[in-house]
Amino acid sequence: MDIEQLWLLLKFTFLGLFQGFTEPIPISSSGHLQLAQYFLGIEIEGNNFTFELMVNSASLIAVLLVFREDIMRLITRGFGYIKTRKPEDKTEFNFIVYLIIGTIPAGVIGVLFDDDISRLSGPQTVAITLMITGIALFLIRNLRGKRGESGMSIKDALIIGGAQAIALIPGISRSGATIVAAMARGIHQETALRYSFLLFVPVSLGGMVLSFSDFLQDDNLADLWMPYLLAFIASLIASYFSLKWFMNIMAKGNLIYFAIYCLTVGPIVLLVLWIS
Repeated sequence: MDIEQLWLLLKFTFLGLFQGFTEPIPISSSGHLQLAQYFLGIEIEGNNFTFELMVNSASLIAVLLVFREDIMRLITRGFGYIKTRKPEDKTEFNFIVYLIIGTIPAGVIGVLFDDDISRLSGPQTVAITLMITGIALFLIRNLRGKRGESGMSIKDALIIGGAQAIALIPGISRSGATIVAAMARGIHQETALRYSFLLFVPVSLGGMVLSFSDFLQDDNLADLWMPYLLAFIASLIASYFSLKWFMNIMAKGNLIYFAIYCLTVGPIVLLVLWIS
């Protein structure tokens, strides 16, 4: 293995770790990947869609592993309610309905305005949207909602789903936007976190389906399968432990740290861009 091949493997592993770590926490993984690529001069060989498919699929698996008990409960009791109509299972059934409703805004906006959203990419956009994310996190930092799954409504699902659609813009954190929207609606932080990441599942699956054709058309797949695999593994491990860490932070109500981070990094990026 020569130096060039070693650098390729290290680069994909680093980007996989970077994406995986930033995916669950409210600082925007897509925005940070753009910043890393811009300031470090890192280019992704092959098809960029293939890389995104691999690392996002890894993050999805991490979410499924962490929330496996919640998912099984929703499947057995939520879908079981359709047949049994047991009153004690209605909350799980409604939660599934809210997940479906919450997915719609991002799906519609993503399909209709994909090209327009892509044009918003760039370090300057990311810097500004990071500050927006930081302000939103700061405003809800002390909120302690009381409504759990049984207290959610269709209106909650639409508002949180709308926040997820806004997070299609690079630099707007998906987890941050949905958690902020949920907590601003008076939803308990534990329920807000659970709904946010379970909402990630159908959105991520939809993205995988839309990107699969690009994956199959990647002419470099045979040559880059090892870097892609390393990025996948790195993202899976980093996403899993980052999510577990973030859940602990949410339980302690320490979102202020992420607000400070975003409100610090955003202006620094703008300053560096202005100087350069």
